[in-house]
Amino acid sequence: MTASMRGEQDRYEAGTPVSRRLQQDAESYLPGGSSRGTAYFEPYPFFAERGEGHYLYDVDGNRYLDFMLNATSLIIGHVHPDVTRALQEQAARGVAFSVPTSSQVRLAEMLCDRLPSVDLVRFTSSGTEATMNAVRAARAYTGRHKVAKFEGGYHGSHESASISVKPSAEKLDPDGPTAIPEFAGMPPGVLESVVVLPYNDLEGCERIIRLHGDELACVIMEAVVSNFGYVAARTEFLQGLRDLTSELGILLVFDEVQSFRVSSGGAQERFGVVPDMTALGKIIGGGMPVGAFGGRADIMALFDQSRGGDFIPHAGTFNANPMTMVSGEATLKHLTPEVYQRLDRLGTMLRAKLQAVFDELGVPAHVTGVASLFGIHFTSEEVADYRASLRGDKAMTEALFTGLLNEGVLLQQACGGALSVLTTESHVDTLVDAVRRVVGRVRG
Repeated sequence: MTASMRGEQDRYEAGTPVSRRLQQDAESYLPGGSSRGTAYFEPYPFFAERGEGHYLYDVDGNRYLDFMLNATSLIIGHVHPDVTRALQEQAARGVAFSVPTSSQVRLAEMLCDRLPSVDLVRFTSSGTEATMNAVRAARAYTGRHKVAKFEGGYHGSHESASISVKPSAEKLDPDGPTAIPEFAGMPPGVLESVVVLPYNDLEGCERIIRLHGDELACVIMEAVVSNFGYVAARTEFLQGLRDLTSELGILLVFDEVQSFRVSSGGAQERFGVVPDMTALGKIIGGGMPVGAFGGRADIMALFDQSRGGDFIPHAGTFNANPMTMVSGEATLKHLTPEVYQRLDRLGTMLRAKLQAVFDELGVPAHVTGVASLFGIHFTSEEVADYRASLRGDKAMTEALFTGLLNEGVLLQQACGGALSVLTTESHVDTLVDAVRRVVGRVRG
């Protein structure tokens, strides 16, 4: 660590003594002091006190302009009055029941109306459960057992998804993607059931998919990859995969847990490629725990317990709980076509201004993203897949993240982020100016 990078960390520690003590207390009761691995960063995370609009306040009294937005889920900001009102009214009526409520019907209708691929939908309590059930449906529908996913793609923490998510460069096969477990003790059968594909490489994908075609139940993917800077799939790549999977009878599953925020109908609407199934989460819960999966009526009929005969069991004590449903409904009502157009314009502006700063300072960097999502990579090459993202300067990424905390700006640890409906051009300039100052300090 250079002296300037160490200086950023020292400054952060000096300003967060209460968070440091809370982290030490937390480590006595929680592994690593947390129930969420992604919440930890060196030397320790700050602890939140409250949120307000576009800002997050920590227990030491520091204020942060929040572009992390709880992993992109708070698209209308913290403590939005309409969401707060809906939650208060529902809490007064009851927070959970063992029988359905009308709120799940209203939110389901909104999702079916917006997403081209979704005829029917079911709710879960997390995005992990959403992708897990989509894979389960694909296997039941096709009678095949293998799943294809992309190198560097994250789809939650179930077994079929926890393959080749964040392998180090040393573990990668130079000849191409292979199935690499994310944790020790994974059964060999899991690795044998997952095929790993190269992102944005249609020729490479076609070769692998055709090799395993008779055994593949589905290809699951993000059209805008969250795990390495919101890299968008090339349209011809997406369309090629759609054509190939249709030809071979393989279901195409879009994980839109994060990318649903890029347009009213998600990435599938934006890019004009319709999958067979879609997994959702994040913004559809308005800040409450949520997930959902949906797709064609003939596939989703596999979950219809009312028709008798065989069906895929799907339960969950808090699935479609009314608190989440009303919060999601209140949020989606604010996401009009005009709002998406404005977010798109601001996102384009932000990415261009960030790139201009790096070019001005002579810092090798590549800014990725689409619509309201953005990612920063300290590399001079285009980032179109996972391996390219690994070749960036990770020390510089860490220094920028910490330096921005000292400037009162919160990004994801990999220096990605998202805009909210509250974001203004002034907020964009605040982030851009803060990046300029931090990079200037770190680079001397």
